[in-house]
Parts: sequence; structure tokens; C-alpha cells
Amino acid sequence: MRYYYSADAIRAAEAPLLASLPDGVLMSRAAYGLATAIATELKLRTGGVAGRRICAVVGSGDNGGDALWAATFLRRRGAAADAVLLNPDKTHAKGLAAFRRAGGRVVAGIAAATDLVIDGVVGISGRGPLRPNAAAVFEANTAPVVAVDIPSGLDVQTGAADGAHVRAALTVTFGGLKPVHALGECGRVELIDIGLDLAPSDLAGFEVADVRARWPIPGPHDDKYTQGVTGVLSGSATYPGAAVLSTGAAVAATSGMVRYAGSAGPQVLSHWPEVIAAPSPQEAGRVQAWVVGPGLGTDDTAKAALRFALESDLPVIVDADALTLLAADPGLLSGRSAPTVLTPHAGEYQRLAGDPPGADRVAATRGLADRLGATVLLKGNVTVIASPGSAGRSGATGGSGTTTYLNPAGQSWAATAGSGDVLSGIIGALLAAGLPAGEAAAAAAFVHARAANLSAADPGPNPAPTSASRILAHVRAAIAAL
Repeated sequence: MRYYYSADAIRAAEAPLLASLPDGVLMSRAAYGLATAIATELKLRTGGVAGRRICAVVGSGDNGGDALWAATFLRRRGAAADAVLLNPDKTHAKGLAAFRRAGGRVVAGIAAATDLVIDGVVGISGRGPLRPNAAAVFEANTAPVVAVDIPSGLDVQTGAADGAHVRAALTVTFGGLKPVHALGECGRVELIDIGLDLAPSDLAGFEVADVRARWPIPGPHDDKYTQGVTGVLSGSATYPGAAVLSTGAAVAATSGMVRYAGSAGPQVLSHWPEVIAAPSPQEAGRVQAWVVGPGLGTDDTAKAALRFALESDLPVIVDADALTLLAADPGLLSGRSAPTVLTPHAGEYQRLAGDPPGADRVAATRGLADRLGATVLLKGNVTVIASPGSAGRSGATGGSGTTTYLNPAGQSWAATAGSGDVLSGIIGALLAAGLPAGEAAAAAAFVHARAANLSAADPGPNPAPTSASRILAHVRAAIAAL
């Protein structure tokens, strides 16, 4: 599991170490790890460290000190090292002295021959965009940038950029990940262990082992019923393909049974003959969870199907057209005690909440989850999944707050028509198999993103445009790859 920590949580964890260790030890640990990461990056890009030119852009905080010490270590390994001091009177004194002793040069700007730039302008306490003098330095730069802790100009909590900011190829951070490392444009992220004692936080992200441990695998005494029966209420005469995609995803996700109820039965059965089809939800038979909404329409028949599912005591995932219906009548959720998962994109979020998500997508998702009493999966390149009871925490350690999950896709191949229909079917199958709502949504988002990436790379070697049908065709491979 990846955990993300607020700036306050990181500073609180640093405090006892700073009090117990000799002055400068913690910075030395960070700077040595930073220098090692930069050396590896230089080797990948240029073949080595000796003879290469690096330039540290140095601010007035500890991140500037980290950058100077890292540049000093690299200078000792044979790199030519420059430093641009944005605030000379407030530069880290010991770091600058060591840098100069090692033969580093203080310069006015980044030289054209520079192989790599270190962004040591601001750290996790920084706020707002780059100041004009710093922005001008980076605007003139063409070399790849390694950011210290966070790319300067990005908000540490939201990842948002409100003006000029650094675009990093690699971000090296210390002690613990921060929300920006999932939510912002940080390039690759490398975490350096400096000895902080951090408890698990309430903001997390699944890794392969976490998804593998939760994904349903049939046991020796399981049958098609005990593994979970997924009910799907989707599709219409106008959008039969949505029924094919959402039902097919439920078939691919687990080994139980899928029941489809709706007007697209013939199309569904032509693709998935193993599905049990019925013309209405009342005739569908017993299920363990409902998927409602993809391509369903917003007429009275669609609203009746949504009401039928929400009035049950079963887990329900509400997507697409069903979200539009719910936004018009949020009272449909009243009295529900079973898990409900809502999967809006930004426009659907605005219809449900009355306002767009804004820059703080974590707070927005948590707020809507609390308001509606449902798990909310806010779609995007970084998917945010929050359940009721999570508002107001965001990166705190310990406590009993509900975990919020972040799933960075790493690419945008899933941004294609019908892709959300596939995601809804996967979530529904996991709910039917008994996973808690937040974990089902997070695991499904993880596999969905992997399937999108696999589909874009098939047959390879270079990624190419994909589609929802191709993503669906790669769901089993994404699960197998776990």
C-alpha cells in the first residue's frame, strides 16, 4: 500500500529525529539519497556522471540546502556543478560553503550545455506559483529537471498549479509520499527513506499486492452462486452497446454469474451467451449487487429501474444516466443502509454537488461522499475514491478515519467513450463478491487502468489509440498480471 501524508504529518514525524540527531544529519541523509537518484538518472540519460554538467536552482529553505549538498556530492564524483541562487542572502550557508569548497560555481542562469537541473526552489511548505525570477530561470531551461520533494509551484496537498511551476521528469521525496505525488504532474516519483516513523495514513493507493490479495479467487467449495451474482441494469434501444460493455466487464471480472435485465438482451446474449437475460429487474432473479446506469436513459422506465435497485438491501453502483437521475432526485438514496457507489466524471459531479470539483479533488470527493452517504469514485487521470466519514482529514496518520484511495492511471488511454461502462461492470462484480465498497472501487479502478494500458500496447511495441471494447478484452489479462 502506498500512503500519502500531509505536510504537517511529515513535519511532526521529522521533529523527534531533528531533536535527537546531530545537526545536519537528516539533511545529509536526504541529500545523499537525492544525489544517488540524480546519478542514476544521469546514467540513464547520458551514460554516466563524470564530465556531465548539472545546475541546482536554489531557494531559501531546506530544499535549497538539499539541492546544494546533492550537487556537492555529484561534483565530487566528477560532474561540473553550477548553482543559481534565487535569494543569496537566505541560501543554506553550510550547503553553499561545501558546494564552493568542492569546486561548484555560482552562476546567474542555467547554461545551455547543462545535462540536468535540480529544482531546489521550494519544499512542502511552499505556496502559490513560482515567483517571477524563478519562473524566468526555468522558462529558459531545456534540460530535464529533478525536483526536490515537490516540483516548485505545485500545491503539496492538491497537486494543482495556479500559475508558473516546474515540470519535472523525476521528483525525489523524503520520508513519505505527499498527495501531490499522486495528484500533480511530478514525473516519476522516487521515495528516499530517511528514518521517519510514520503510521499508515487515511490517504492511500493500492499496489499490485493489495489488489491481488483482494481479488476474488474461487475456492474448492465455491460454485457460481457463492462467488457472487452480479445484476446489470443498463442499455437501451438508443445505447445497446453500453449494456454489452458493462455486462461483459462483469463477466470478465469474476467467475460467478451475471444476470442482465433490460431491453438490450439480444445484443448482450450475442456477445456473452453465459449471461442470464430478463426483460425487467423484477424478473432477473436473485443477485448480490446491482450495476445501474450505463446507457440506461433517463425516462420513467430508467428511473423505475434505479429505484428498484436502490430500494433493495443490496450493494448498488450508480453510473452514467443513473447519476443524472439521482442528481434530479437525491432522495432516492434516503434510507439506504447497503453500500452505494457513485462514479461521476467532473460534469456529473457538478450535477450531483451543485459545483465543480475544483482544485482540491480529494476534499471534493470526500465532501460529496459525506453529503450523500455513499462511496464516491471521481473519475479522472487520477481517480479519487472516498467513503462517508472521510471528510476533513486528507493525509492524517492514525485515527479511525475512513481511507480515501488515489489511483493514478499513469496514462490517459482509458479516456475513451464507453470506458466508464467497463469500469462500472468490474466494480459491480467485486461488490457482488463481497468486497467493501471503497476497496471494490479502488481495486476495479486499478485493474481498469491496467487493462487500458495493455490494450493500447497490444500488439506493440508502441502504444496506439484504443477503445472501450479493446479495454474490456484486456481485463482478464490485467487481472492475470496481478
